[in-house]
Amino acid sequence: MGHTIEEKTKLLQRVRRLRGQVEAIERALQTDADCAKVMQLTVSVRGAANSLMAELLEDHIRMHVSDPKRDRDRERAQGAKHLIDVVHAYLK
Repeated sequence: MGHTIEEKTKLLQRVRRLRGQVEAIERALQTDADCAKVMQLTVSVRGAANSLMAELLEDHIRMHVSDPKRDRDRERAQGAKHLIDVVHAYLK
């Protein structure tokens, strides 16, 4: 992925946060934590993974399909913006 340093740093921070959440599930399971706590931790991981995927898809659309802010083809730019909005709504 040919992202700028800033975007790469942001994505790596998300991945590290996700790793921390998965490790929290592991610790909870090792200590026989209440099942409701384990499920809540798991829901958090799912949300973080969906958020990461939405970010990756948005970046991919902007870099390889159309960047709505830069594309001179208004119809294609509008389609790309709509697709980005749908991806975020779907993965919320």
